[in-house]
Amino acid sequence: MTCVTFHSTDNRLDSFVVEGHSGYAEAGSDIVCAAISAAVGLTECTINEVLGLAAPVKVREEEGFLSLRLPGGLGQSNEHTCQNLMAGLLVYLQALSEAYPENLAVRLDDDDEE
Repeated sequence: MTCVTFHSTDNRLDSFVVEGHSGYAEAGSDIVCAAISAAVGLTECTINEVLGLAAPVKVREEEGFLSLRLPGGLGQSNEHTCQNLMAGLLVYLQALSEAYPENLAVRLDDDDEE
């Protein structure tokens, strides 16, 4: 199963971690893995390559691990764009996890909750 954890502080989505393999099908035929990878890749590419924000990314491909942390001090426009990207990724992955609950789990780790 793939687990995706989003982290939020002060109502700001500031990072996410993707861990594990979905196990839906064999590598190369796994549509759940492909959907997750495409969405995460588009988000990371937009943040780092299009916006040029140099958000730290860690990848351990064999383990099915990727993490991204947004830098602070982005400025109003980039912050707004990044929050929309992160929220869009969260909503998309939540919908995907409803369709494939045995293959994908999504959670929000909110430091603001008690």
